[in-house]
Amino acid sequence: MAGSGALGQAATPKARAPDWSGWRGPNGTGVTADSNWSPAKLNGKAEVVWRANVGDGYSAISVSGKNVFTMGNRDGNDVVCCLSGGSGEEVWTHSYPCAPGSYPGPRATPVIDDGRVYAFSREGQLFCLEVDTGKVVWQKHCARDLKAGAPQWGFASSPVIAGELVLVNAGDHGAAFNRKTGSVVWASDGGIGNYSSAVLFSPGDKNQVAFFGKTDIQAMDLATGKKLWSFPWQTSYDVMAADPIVSGNRMFISSGYKKGGVMLDFAKGSPQEVWTAPNMGTQFSSCVLFEKHLYGIDGNAGSGALRCLDFDSGKEKWSQNVGFGSLIIADGKLIVLNEAGRLFVAEASPTGYKELAHCEALPAKGAKCWTSPVLCKGRLFLRNSKGDVVSIDVSK
Repeated sequence: MAGSGALGQAATPKARAPDWSGWRGPNGTGVTADSNWSPAKLNGKAEVVWRANVGDGYSAISVSGKNVFTMGNRDGNDVVCCLSGGSGEEVWTHSYPCAPGSYPGPRATPVIDDGRVYAFSREGQLFCLEVDTGKVVWQKHCARDLKAGAPQWGFASSPVIAGELVLVNAGDHGAAFNRKTGSVVWASDGGIGNYSSAVLFSPGDKNQVAFFGKTDIQAMDLATGKKLWSFPWQTSYDVMAADPIVSGNRMFISSGYKKGGVMLDFAKGSPQEVWTAPNMGTQFSSCVLFEKHLYGIDGNAGSGALRCLDFDSGKEKWSQNVGFGSLIIADGKLIVLNEAGRLFVAEASPTGYKELAHCEALPAKGAKCWTSPVLCKGRLFLRNSKGDVVSIDVSK
């Protein structure tokens, strides 16, 4: 985990395309090197290989080996689903009582690591399951065991693996558990956190983790949970749902509700403002950093614009009206899914918006496509709020 810059936030992806085993992909960046796909397969009509329904929710897809994993809510029970990547058939499920709540269903995405699946519910239950069977290895209840208060719309952070730790945004500055035993390594003293996930980074080879609290962004020592610095940040409804973006000694944070974004420099310890971006207010769709440029959806649900900003200066390079949605970058190309289920593919370039393909990939039919797309090994996986999942063949 050593190395300067962002651990899990590096702009340059790995040369090979690994599994998409958790939230935001192989490096936690929303960027993959996977080149075994063709935008032409998404021009006009998508080739759907299989469809499945996993129940209400917003959990994204994780891919490990031959199977895919996600979460949903069916009849008042959360369900962690393992599906065949080839056919979409259920391999196993693990269910537990959990009220669906407002905007029903789980928000977090499972992460797969070393034969285990880690899943986090909107009520604060953290599960470690066997990847082959779904059998419970251990479980914790953050609200009950740690006295962590839930944000207004429930716990939402996806578990993040860091060495022997599994991290979740629970309590005012997060919590870390031993990934093998579930024992608490460090935790907040109660309080309320926020919706975004933990972001790992290593300035000067010092392993750290950033969490949004209720009213600030905080950096902690990864091993001990000691708070190193914080920066005040508050929005309407206390919603900080988009992950921070880190590169070197800089961190970009952004929120919706007309809050916008700010670039921080923490080279000297306490963070200092470098520039602000009122035109990049990401409500709960995280930006993606690629070749020193930020790409993100500015706006709240119901309306949004895709924008490209220079990471160093904050200068806007271009914008395109695609509607509210989410995005990833694969092999240097933007893949954007808007909330109506329309898919756009464009070059990830600061020179302008150059569209390569578009199609109606997952017509919403009363649902919302607020979940990030996933590209892995020639398949594109999409999901809507009613739990409809599609696997689309995009292989060359």
